[in-house]
Amino acid sequence: MKRQRSSATPLALAYGLLVVYASLYPFDGWLWPPGQTLGTLLHLPWPRPWLPFDLWSNAAGYLPLGVLLTIAARRSGLSMRLALALGVLVPALLSLAMEFTQQFLPARHVSLKDSLMNLLGAIAGTAMAWAWLASGGVQRWHRWRERWFGNDASGALALLALWPLALLFPTPVPLGLGQVFDALRSLTMSAIDGVPWAEPAWQMLADSAVVADAAGSASPLAQLLVTALGLLAPCALACSVVAAPLRRVVLVLGATLLAFTALTLSTLLNFGPQHALAWLTAPAWQGLALGLLLSLALAPWPRRGAAALGLVALGGLVASVAQAPADPYVTQSLQAWEQGRFVRFHGITQWLGSLWPWLALLWLLLRVARAEPRLALGAKN
Repeated sequence: MKRQRSSATPLALAYGLLVVYASLYPFDGWLWPPGQTLGTLLHLPWPRPWLPFDLWSNAAGYLPLGVLLTIAARRSGLSMRLALALGVLVPALLSLAMEFTQQFLPARHVSLKDSLMNLLGAIAGTAMAWAWLASGGVQRWHRWRERWFGNDASGALALLALWPLALLFPTPVPLGLGQVFDALRSLTMSAIDGVPWAEPAWQMLADSAVVADAAGSASPLAQLLVTALGLLAPCALACSVVAAPLRRVVLVLGATLLAFTALTLSTLLNFGPQHALAWLTAPAWQGLALGLLLSLALAPWPRRGAAALGLVALGGLVASVAQAPADPYVTQSLQAWEQGRFVRFHGITQWLGSLWPWLALLWLLLRVARAEPRLALGAKN
């Protein structure tokens, strides 16, 4: 099979990193298990009793990885047998590596049963991918993708697929992704805590955190602008890989509906069904309306112009979010995520929400840079 660009490859890589993150979160308390040798650590225990939720959640967590790896390997030109083998063996080795590494984290429970359920999930995902490949589903999807997005949109499609997941992480302002500075500040403070020569820097970071906490909520105008930019940025990213105006309109309307659904689901998870629409304040719906109008205006633009506007929107988004103060209600809900049933999901969505605008910014920069030589060559000829 001829090698073809596939969005399954970056999605498989991203999902694999998320599996590693969820398996080793919260990355605290590393130590060698007391009384254990390397030989005994290689013999994973088989605990009892079995909890049904643990069984099926471990299988479900590795099922998408089996699907994505098999499809990515096949679309890269490997034979079906080799693609199926990779779809099973890579998740199996990853699972064993995670179970072995978890023994150095006292807060995690190690189990050969978990690894077995991970393997069964990967086998089920590989079987699903084989059925889809054998029935021609992947080829039909690829032809449809070629008509809509062209052959160089795999990175953009992967980013657009991850965007709804990033929106599930609570933010002070709706669609206000890119809050990486607070996380970097916390990591830096933890790294230099107790270092004598770094005490002035630690104190400066601590003072900046206090100032941010005391700043109060963002102004209505700031909330409106952040929400509008938060919708315009992914829409511009989509328009940079789609040429037909009508298809752009469909994607913009779909992105708006997706944003509304993700924000409602995030609020529902935090505050209950009765408050699912609490995020829809006046600045929020006005920002959504403004973002929708600006995104629809991109319909007749050239793709390179949409990419340039996407860079502006993403730059404005991360700059505005960096200035946004902490919201006490969001802080309270984050404590519930960190201490309750969302503890694993919290870490994954947090980093997706923090890094998504920066990854999209990098992808658009590379796209615009690749377009420059072609334009110069066309002008010369």
